Amino acid sequence: MAAYTSLLLIAALCVGTVYSLSCYTCTSQSSNANCMTATNCTSGATSCMTSVTTAGLGSLSYASITKTCSSACVATGINAVVAASSVTCCSTDLCNTSGASSIKSTSTILAVALGAIMVLLRSSSL
Repeated sequence: MAAYTSLLLIAALCVGTVYSLSCYTCTSQSSNANCMTATNCTSGATSCMTSVTTAGLGSLSYASITKTCSSACVATGINAVVAASSVTCCSTDLCNTSGASSIKSTSTILAVALGAIMVLLRSSSL
């Protein structure tokens, strides 16, 4: 009977222990290398969120990466001529490793947009 009671007590203690999701976290970093701090999320967090914002014109460029634990993450992506923003979500431990893929695709878009502007300026001066 004592063994049964001990087993029940251990089971009750384990029920109170909730598995915690681990995500990389950072706030407004210009490089993904600065966003590799592993954090145990609170019990309400169900996903890891990565937000990447980039902008650029000519040789001037700006990038901001923020990684957090989230209880309600919605993936989005917005591309404009000289700026882009994306939010990605994932739900396994340390799954938000990279924010670089969004930056690379945005750089390509910015280069194409800059090329189009140069062609328009050249043709209007003729």
